[in-house]
Amino acid sequence: MSGNFLALAQPGVQQLSPYVPGKPVDELARELNLDPAKIVKLASNENPLGPSPKVLAAIREELAELTRYPDGNGFVLKSLLAERCRVELSQVTLGNGSNDILELVARAYLAPGLNAVFSEHAFAVYPIVTQAVGAEARVIAARDWGHDLPAMLAAIDAQTRVVFIANPNNPTGTWFGADALNEFLQDVPGHVLVVLDEAYIEYAEGGDLPDGLDFLAAYPNLLVSRTFSKAYGLASLRVGYGLSTAVVADVLNRVRQPFNVNSLALAAACAALKDAEYLEEGRRINESGMQQLQQGFRELGLGWIASKGNFICVDLAQEAAPVFQGLLREGVIVRPVANYGMPNHLRITIGLPAENSRFLEALAKVLARG
Repeated sequence: MSGNFLALAQPGVQQLSPYVPGKPVDELARELNLDPAKIVKLASNENPLGPSPKVLAAIREELAELTRYPDGNGFVLKSLLAERCRVELSQVTLGNGSNDILELVARAYLAPGLNAVFSEHAFAVYPIVTQAVGAEARVIAARDWGHDLPAMLAAIDAQTRVVFIANPNNPTGTWFGADALNEFLQDVPGHVLVVLDEAYIEYAEGGDLPDGLDFLAAYPNLLVSRTFSKAYGLASLRVGYGLSTAVVADVLNRVRQPFNVNSLALAAACAALKDAEYLEEGRRINESGMQQLQQGFRELGLGWIASKGNFICVDLAQEAAPVFQGLLREGVIVRPVANYGMPNHLRITIGLPAENSRFLEALAKVLARG
């Protein structure tokens, strides 16, 4: 007799819905019989520049070693990160994307009877990793689409082990400043690990956002997570990292899977860190594209949420799902965010100028059809 394997799963897992990624180009082409070359995808906050030539060269050099296991300690990449981030080698944890870092934190520090605190409209992985280990997810109402840090602080109790905060936040793009972050960290109890998710920090210019690394020495309960998927253009290779005290890094490495970052990703990330020109060009494209989309929304009479990421949420002032479907029929893929409690918004990744124009033209056409 076969068992009911949903009912046999852990209660937190039973209540989860799988993470839904942005629709792939090939899938939309098959569904609607469209030419893949004419589809524009602005759904997954990917870098529109494509990979850096220096990264491609590094990957080609590594191909001959595919029969070998990667360096399980990631020594070369960790050394570069330690130097760049002004920390010791022992403070760096490598992840299969920064998602992996978030999961390592949950596996190491959360369990039934404990809880994690995070904001409404925050990254979908926070509840996934929390509920998967049977811990309670404490979701705090947002303020102006962003983190209400005082309310999050008030929600912490003796059973809280982790607070997830993102700056800027995905999918809203909202952010908080250095003073707000410092005040929050000063008041968080020492038994709570604060995970500062800075997946989009490289898009910040000057002092737009606080640098989490500036707070590491003062707050031993702080972990900063970052990724190579966005500004560095390595989303497919899945490589991210966490920066923390050596004690926290040691704990995470106890539950980290062996060889969790593959050899091509390690080589690519090392090359990407050295390619300042690529990073600067990405920032320039992002800034001009953000202005282009905001002007387009303004001309269409639409509002938006101010963003410091490589994406922006447009407020359609109506249910977004039909508009999303209409855009798909026009060969434009964006991201609906109703699952984040934002049924009237669509999240748009900043693309190249022609891609942004194509989206705005399609949006105007769909809205005109009603």
